[in-house]
Amino acid sequence: MDPQTREADGEVVLELDDIQSGALHERPSPYVGSYLLLRIDDRHAGREGVRRLIPLVDAGHPASDPARGAWITVAFTYPGLAALGVPQESLDSFSPEFREGMAARAEHLGDVGDSSPANWEHPLGSGEVHLAIAALSPDAERLDDVLARARAAFDELPGVELIWEQECYQLPTGRTSFGFKDGIGQPFVEGSGIAPSDPHDRPLKAGEIILGYPDETGDLPPMPMPEVLGRNGTYVVFRKLHTRVAAYRTYLRERAASRQEEAALGAKMVGRWQSGAPLAVSPDRDDPGLGADPARNNDFSYGDDPRGFKCPAGSHARRANPRDALDGDGSVNVRLHRMIRRGTNYGPALPEGVLEDDGADRGIMFVFAGAHLKRQFEFVKTQWLNDGIFIGAPAEMDPMVGPADGTGSMTIPHHPIRRRLTALPPFVVTRGGEYCFAPGLRALRWIAELDT
Repeated sequence: MDPQTREADGEVVLELDDIQSGALHERPSPYVGSYLLLRIDDRHAGREGVRRLIPLVDAGHPASDPARGAWITVAFTYPGLAALGVPQESLDSFSPEFREGMAARAEHLGDVGDSSPANWEHPLGSGEVHLAIAALSPDAERLDDVLARARAAFDELPGVELIWEQECYQLPTGRTSFGFKDGIGQPFVEGSGIAPSDPHDRPLKAGEIILGYPDETGDLPPMPMPEVLGRNGTYVVFRKLHTRVAAYRTYLRERAASRQEEAALGAKMVGRWQSGAPLAVSPDRDDPGLGADPARNNDFSYGDDPRGFKCPAGSHARRANPRDALDGDGSVNVRLHRMIRRGTNYGPALPEGVLEDDGADRGIMFVFAGAHLKRQFEFVKTQWLNDGIFIGAPAEMDPMVGPADGTGSMTIPHHPIRRRLTALPPFVVTRGGEYCFAPGLRALRWIAELDT
């Protein structure tokens, strides 16, 4: 074990005062937020901006009250670290996926067709994005305050330019644009001080999320060097995902004989009812009380439902986190592919019952945090969401976020005859994204003090 990694009663003690809270901290509910992307044309001005941002970056033990205030997270792309003058030896020590960037790996990720980088919002994927700032708050007043201070950090700094901004907020329903409760089922990270939502879930080793600590293999994950740069940092995946809500509603309407059947089909595709109630616990009807209860809505497994009669193996939630469903063959250690997911909504909700696209841009700002880009985000995206081999259905993909082209399909087990959904169109389109690195606070100071 690394000599700087301490243990208390057998549990790793995280250096929380050095870890950006955005990596571990649950977003508030309700929330408002904003994502800012900047380009750095002058490394000295960029470093000065980083120095000014440091006092705004939240760290320390996550507060028990999520409404305690507003906070920001700061992260850099590979071109951004290069623009700030990080030495080439250090740049070369980052993971290959991070160095390549998301746009270069788009085809591998299934970002093709309408989701290909050729159709992404500029400047996403262009190489011009160097620094990303995410700000979240329980209310607009506190968000405006922290954003004003973040913007002030770069005011009057020639060579640093704000090039993209996206507002986000919790919809009045408290759900996603598709109508489903989200943010359920996050892993419990050892040493984080955050209680598990699944009482049967063992703590995930800290090194799966934060660099510098042992991961589930018992080893230290590869870490950018020098140690001050890599330790207590985490990789961040940032994706803007446009949701085709009208197409989704129309698809269900055309295949259901009643509104009740529409809701049931939607639940089978997602793996939960719109309230958040898991099919694994309530397979036949929605249970809003269950969905709203954080002590119960994540307390379940799939091991007793191997054929997917309660929750289809091909549903979105079960694909994204198979839990114990793969324990039988022993070929996959699901814990090696867990990750922190932070989804926020952008754009207006499509009014209830509307089946025609109103042309508004709406969707999800998807954010992932973890220590392994390849075996966490990229593995889940390519092997579990985009493919069906692991569930014995090679031709099927995730019905909600898979790279469908109108020929996708999904099998819903049922007695006496299974149901098969066909001609699945793309309900989610990638509008762009970036691979980023969120350093610890000591690393931020190290970057700000570079003298080359």
